[in-house]
Amino acid sequence: MIEKLIFSIIAIALFTITFFKMVKKNDTVYIYILIMEFIGIVIHFVELFLASPFPWTIRTMMYLLAIIMPATLFIIGKIKKIDIAELFRIIIAKIYEKQGNIDKAKSILNEFIEKNENSYNAHKFLAKLYEKKGSYEAAIIEYRKASELNRKDLQIKYELSVVLNKNKENEEAINVLQELLKQKPEYEKASNLLGDIYFEQERYKEAVSIYMTALRYHPGSYELYYCVGMAYTMLNDFQHAKEFYEKAAEINSLAHNAKLNLGQIALLYGDLEEAEKYFREASKREDLEAGCYYYLSQIALLKGDQEKAINYMNVAIELDSKVYNQMQRDPIFIPIRNEIKMPKEEIEDKKKKTLTKKEKSVNAHLVKTCILVGNLSNKDLKVAQKKKERQNEREEKQK
Repeated sequence: MIEKLIFSIIAIALFTITFFKMVKKNDTVYIYILIMEFIGIVIHFVELFLASPFPWTIRTMMYLLAIIMPATLFIIGKIKKIDIAELFRIIIAKIYEKQGNIDKAKSILNEFIEKNENSYNAHKFLAKLYEKKGSYEAAIIEYRKASELNRKDLQIKYELSVVLNKNKENEEAINVLQELLKQKPEYEKASNLLGDIYFEQERYKEAVSIYMTALRYHPGSYELYYCVGMAYTMLNDFQHAKEFYEKAAEINSLAHNAKLNLGQIALLYGDLEEAEKYFREASKREDLEAGCYYYLSQIALLKGDQEKAINYMNVAIELDSKVYNQMQRDPIFIPIRNEIKMPKEEIEDKKKKTLTKKEKSVNAHLVKTCILVGNLSNKDLKVAQKKKERQNEREEKQK
């Protein structure tokens, strides 16, 4: 009897609260919750009337409908600081999103916002849906509205800056990120994005400044050390770049991108042994393999070992047929061009590309710099070949 009494009190209390919320909010969503609670209460009173306990399946349904589900909605709403109607629609919108019906999810949220303009959570979720569909201008409007409704939510400001960047509104994105970092200077993701925007605009000194400030708060961040290294590379400050690449590689032994850059810098300075070591390590990552073997072929030529250079280049072309055209344009390979196997057909590259646009620009810059300073010129190659020939002559005389 005590259990039934407690059930009746709680169920009726929840029903009453829901009813008054419906009257106050004037939202039809509460009708569905009331119907759910009503069905649970009716089952309970039928059980009382029959004076015989129902099977556990029906009793479980009774508790779920009358108490557990409405109570859960109230508790979640209290924790998330949203009312049941808002929570209900967001849940339904998320269900449609999971099913891939983004348009229906947006429609549900827009209908709710028409009656509840100050719904922070609805604006926030709607912004994410617009962003997901690539409707960046609409997403920006919703993110701005959500940010105005909850100025303490710095995550919203960051997400706004991300969409602004995607929409090529970089100056506005910079303003939002600068304001965000004033409020929370240790916000690493914001620092990374701001530095990346400066990098994209070729404002490399400003990018270095942002990354270095972030390192004060995150001294163990591989990503930040690597980004500083890339920015210094574009400033042609290769000594500093090398220091930061080495630190990145020290933090993350699997930092193959950093090792590739270290190999390129070592090659730039003519340190062939160190360059070879780094290229071998970087080649362990599949999408860097072809490029690393290309560089190893260059190093073999500089050392006067044409046979090894040919083998490395053939491996590079097997991994990526596009390397063949690159080799044809590079004067260093003139002595072995005729020995290189032409790919029968273009190989479909099925490996996942993980190099970012920024990383590609850094790699291209290093290649161009190496050629400009002459470390990979034909003159060096001829010197290396003559050195090898003299060595062979001495060995022949000794025999």
